[in-house]
Amino acid sequence: MSELLTKEDKRTKYCGEFRESDIGQKVCVMGWVQRARDLGSLIFIDLRDRSGIVQLAFDENTPKDVFDRAFAVRSEFVLCAKGSVRMRSSVNDTIPTGKVEIAVDGLKVLSAAETPPFEIVENSNVRPELRLKHRYLDLRRPDLQSNIINRAKIARITREYFADNGFIEIETPDLIAPTPEGARDYLVPSRVHHGKFYALPQSPQLYKQLLMLSGFDRYIQIARCFRDEDLRADRQPEFTQIDLEMSFVTQDDVISMTEGFLKKLFREFKGIELELPLQRMTYAEAMERFGSDKPDLRFGFEIKNLSSVLAGCGFKVFAGAVENKGSVRGINIKGGARFSRKEIDSLTEFVKTFKAKGLAWYKNNGGEISSSYAKFLTEEENAAMVKTLEIEEGDLALIVADKNSVVFDSLGALRCEVAKRMGLIDPSVFRLLWITEFPLLEYSEEDGRYYAKHHPFTMPMEEDIPMLETEPEKVRSIAYDIVINGTEAGGGSIRIHTPDIQNKMFRALGFTQEEANSKFGFLLEAFKYGTPPHGGLAFGLDRLTAILLGIRDYDIREVIAFPKVQNASELMTKCPTLPDPKALEELAIKPTDIEE
Repeated sequence: MSELLTKEDKRTKYCGEFRESDIGQKVCVMGWVQRARDLGSLIFIDLRDRSGIVQLAFDENTPKDVFDRAFAVRSEFVLCAKGSVRMRSSVNDTIPTGKVEIAVDGLKVLSAAETPPFEIVENSNVRPELRLKHRYLDLRRPDLQSNIINRAKIARITREYFADNGFIEIETPDLIAPTPEGARDYLVPSRVHHGKFYALPQSPQLYKQLLMLSGFDRYIQIARCFRDEDLRADRQPEFTQIDLEMSFVTQDDVISMTEGFLKKLFREFKGIELELPLQRMTYAEAMERFGSDKPDLRFGFEIKNLSSVLAGCGFKVFAGAVENKGSVRGINIKGGARFSRKEIDSLTEFVKTFKAKGLAWYKNNGGEISSSYAKFLTEEENAAMVKTLEIEEGDLALIVADKNSVVFDSLGALRCEVAKRMGLIDPSVFRLLWITEFPLLEYSEEDGRYYAKHHPFTMPMEEDIPMLETEPEKVRSIAYDIVINGTEAGGGSIRIHTPDIQNKMFRALGFTQEEANSKFGFLLEAFKYGTPPHGGLAFGLDRLTAILLGIRDYDIREVIAFPKVQNASELMTKCPTLPDPKALEELAIKPTDIEE
């Protein structure tokens, strides 16, 4: 029978806070039973709350009714226990409270519990589906609770830093007009305006720009965002951004402010002193050297361009790639000669997932040369390739020849995969850098038009503005991403703040003036009334937390209390669900093709 708390039942401390200095104190604790051990004349209960575990002890000095009540306790029962703190006869050095225990003289069972579908322990090897179905139980696990608590710490540090630097926290709407660019919107039907829809915000982008027009100068928000897109481990349909915007600034100003935040965050959260300024690298350099705009700098394996030395060679795969305006590029795996042919074949299958047709290789194993292609090259061509890749004894060269996008994608992923297999990635090391000068636009062969690389409000680099109407694919943007250990943690840009440049951008995207006015007329109208130069940045709070905590694969589900699964559903509440027919009627929506 469950009992109720009274006004006399006041928690003294959290379970994990008791130490030797508390010995002799009368205390009251509350929490869940982690484990109960019946030793006949002795009963020990490990009581758990978000702070940790403390041992409750019941012995010959315990009142009989209390002892009997303890005897009936099982795992996950919720208890209120009163007693005196004393020294443990057997010290447990694995927990902070391991030198003390509470000799219980009063006990209430606040709630009984059935046997959980899985054990509530750290790093439990339980199927993700089962964990998410019973997320309220999963969240009791100490490691997951720690993740959520640490996420809150990062949010607190964020608010402190930006408040200290003159930023004003402002909330922007969650019901907005649908956006025509970017990911799919989540649409919300209006009951009052039949046939019309709101959208949930993919980001506060336009509103924070309008706040700069309004004169607030420095804005910060920890904002909820929503995107109806295919999910990965580091993506969720709803997520949280650290969103900021500043007026009268250049790119350097935004970067400097952000670096100050990162310095504070790493110092207070990780005990690491970052050296500022952080490294910067242009998008073009990052692609050439690492095949990615999110390079992991914790190891080498830089990409080298072999096109000039292998153009016109006797190996058709190489020569053909160069002839078709692609390239031949490779990486040198220092010490990689120990890789077996089976392992190399495995790497070949790996790059094929990035649309590469194959993987050429060259191995110098103690001076013994073996290769998948060397026999097709002249002695001079082989020597030039060896020199370019700086191959020495014990090295393995891995080469891809194809169009540039395939070469970069496959080699960029390959260098990371090889580093993992060789155990070269130290999770305790953090390498941060800025990637700058992104292409402003990307061309879609499928749609036959350009799309914004970041968003349609990103300022082009001044010297490239004339090319917007002649060679838009060559235009660089004043955009910048912060990359941590090969993962984009945040990104931003200087924004367009004049109607003429914004209209040029819309035309480059294929918008007619009528379309631009229809979709973004309010913004163009606002620009007429004095717009300061402005720019900003947004961090993914969930992703940043996962990076700092070293979560495997930076799986943000491990730092979100109630995440969705791959198809954007929630296993616990079974949402999305079918709405009430009456609700649909009020919305003037007629259901069709709805699956039960």
